[in-house]
Amino acid sequence: MKFKSRNKVSPEFSMSSMTDIVFLLLVFFMLTSNAPNALDLILPKAKGKSTNVKNVSVNIKKNHIFYVNEKKVGQSGIESELRKLLKGQDAPTVLLRAEEGVPIEDAVSVMDIANKNKYKIILAVRPK
Repeated sequence: MKFKSRNKVSPEFSMSSMTDIVFLLLVFFMLTSNAPNALDLILPKAKGKSTNVKNVSVNIKKNHIFYVNEKKVGQSGIESELRKLLKGQDAPTVLLRAEEGVPIEDAVSVMDIANKNKYKIILAVRPK
């Protein structure tokens, strides 16, 4: 006696479920990954000639000590000291030097002071 099978196995494969899974994974990774937050800094460009512009340097040490032209000042006194030293200059420039390990908030506060008073600021780095 020969029995007939009522259920036939289809040799075709449907890709719609696979594309749904791939789409869901793509959406998941796009939503969970975020772009890094970064500071927009304008880095100085080297020029072939030297200028006779008087720069004022601001040094920040690891233990939150600020120096303006090697004069120790508090964080609240930086702005008044910079105004006094850069008064009457055509293109006032501040040279910012920060030790390694200084919190970024300290450097940004000096950059904010320079930006508010329309001073150019140069972020000095240690050459490799």
